[in-house]
Amino acid sequence: MLPNNPFNPLTAEEYGIVKIKRDLENAEKNIGIEAYEVAAFLSQQAVEKFLKAAWMHLLGKAPPLTHSLPELGRALNPPPNILKKLAYLTPDYVISRYPNAANAIPFEIYDEEIARSKVEAAREVIQWLQGRMEKSGSS
Repeated sequence: MLPNNPFNPLTAEEYGIVKIKRDLENAEKNIGIEAYEVAAFLSQQAVEKFLKAAWMHLLGKAPPLTHSLPELGRALNPPPNILKKLAYLTPDYVISRYPNAANAIPFEIYDEEIARSKVEAAREVIQWLQGRMEKSGSS
């Protein structure tokens, strides 16, 4: 159970997975309100969090302090298509939030097509990670 919460039957790992899935659901909901840059950011965040959980679960150690999804992913031996999606999502950690990083106002450079593409890429990466974790014993 989570520390100091006897009413929650989830382990810390299970809680983390539930939270990550909610981030991805919220990314999709933000498409519906045309907050496309928020959808992109939440997609990146969901994948980053899941990668870090996978590091702890599969490798038994804390992940490096980075927001680089390819760097986090390489240790988990992803297939090339997943590594490509990690590289695709990484810039959204900064570009979706900071005009000076995007050289534009973030909400002006994201559209529905891009946001849907980011959510789908995140979903595919998370699906792959869940498969890896299930093969090792839990997810």
